[in-house]
Amino acid sequence: MRISKPLIALAATSLMAAFAPQAAAQQKFMTIGTGGVTGVYYAAGGAICRLVNKDRARHGIRCSVESTGGSVVNINTIRAGELDFGVAQSDWQFHAAKGSKVFEKDGPFTDLRSVFALHPEPFTVLARKESNISKFEDLKGKRFNVGNPGSGTRASAEELLSAMGWKLSDFGLASELKADEHGAALCDNKIDGFFYGVGHPSANIQDPITTCGARLVPLTGPAIDKLVKGAPFYAYAEIPGGLYAGHPNPTKTYGVLATFVTSAKVPEATVYELVKAVFENFDEFKKLHPAFAHLDPKAMIKDGQSAPLHPGAVKYYKEKGWM
Repeated sequence: MRISKPLIALAATSLMAAFAPQAAAQQKFMTIGTGGVTGVYYAAGGAICRLVNKDRARHGIRCSVESTGGSVVNINTIRAGELDFGVAQSDWQFHAAKGSKVFEKDGPFTDLRSVFALHPEPFTVLARKESNISKFEDLKGKRFNVGNPGSGTRASAEELLSAMGWKLSDFGLASELKADEHGAALCDNKIDGFFYGVGHPSANIQDPITTCGARLVPLTGPAIDKLVKGAPFYAYAEIPGGLYAGHPNPTKTYGVLATFVTSAKVPEATVYELVKAVFENFDEFKKLHPAFAHLDPKAMIKDGQSAPLHPGAVKYYKEKGWM
């Protein structure tokens, strides 16, 4: 008995229609909020997604990265249910959990959950070579980039200025450029310096040092001591010598940790698969950016965490015997 081609095509179409909803239901998505495309947050999100997507055929989750304004934006967007995960400075994770500082208006983010910590983020000040700036106080009256609104960098810069008793008006110009823009502005003589919280080595710092001889400026003194001693999420830090041309000696500063956060509303299985993808491929993960080279899993699951760990992360850490 011969079956006509139209009947075969109709049968195939019906079969596909029957299975299409099931296939669509199996396909799940996760989105990670990061920062500017030249920063370590974007690299971290890309590295995590790469490892999650490696095993997509098994767990059915497709991971994608979104470039954002940074820590504060990521936390607020997770809160709004528009991102599943995000990278955030440990200080802004703390303030989001407590409902303090820039999160005071919305109150504590009770559904905020930690996943793990990432790399240290020393606060970094870079100045034009011609400006003869050797300490932060020399920037008074100069053109200085404090970072874009919504970024952790901007919020931390305002914390520093408050500790010093300064206002934005103490600068000749307080620009609000994104991290992707401040290096070019420095070399184009549009600003004299910028403030940036970032893991090192960073292309965002390397490029203006190489292109126009920009200089790292230490962050030390009574205001820094006040910040570090007054908050659990700050610590003294150094940018190692030899990382950047013309900087053979360490640069003293202070900083925070980059942390990876989510919401209690994200399913346990989703968080579990992400954490498993990172730590089951940990040697590969550490090679995806120089800032990850010295990461230690047992420190990553406890350092810099103000919000409770997500149950999906806890499940994996207990399986590994880390908790």
